[in-house]
Amino acid sequence: MRKTMIVVDDDPDILDSIKTLFEHEGYEVFTAKNGMECLDKLENGFRGIILLDIMMPGMDGWDTVKEIVNRGLVNNVNIFVITAIGTSDHKKMKGLEPYIFDYIPKPFDPAKIVKSVKQADN
Repeated sequence: MRKTMIVVDDDPDILDSIKTLFEHEGYEVFTAKNGMECLDKLENGFRGIILLDIMMPGMDGWDTVKEIVNRGLVNNVNIFVITAIGTSDHKKMKGLEPYIFDYIPKPFDPAKIVKSVKQADN
């Protein structure tokens, strides 16, 4: 079975670069420009890896994770948070830690992000 991933980020350059990186690793990669698009894909049956930016207009990454949990869409997904804000946003992430597989700071090392995602697939 082919491994699948959604990259959720409002920056088209990030979407394209991560999509290209993981397609070369054999993943089927979907993209979403915001949390609502991500939720729509999950509601329509997506299961796999979610690479989720935190700082997005409208519904940010933490609110997206909360909605994933509230809607019962956490089964068979691994959520990776990708952010440029570091780990200082502890108040918003409180209680969501069990649902986050890894926390990846921007700028990220492509080899490290691939290694981390592959660990989730094992």
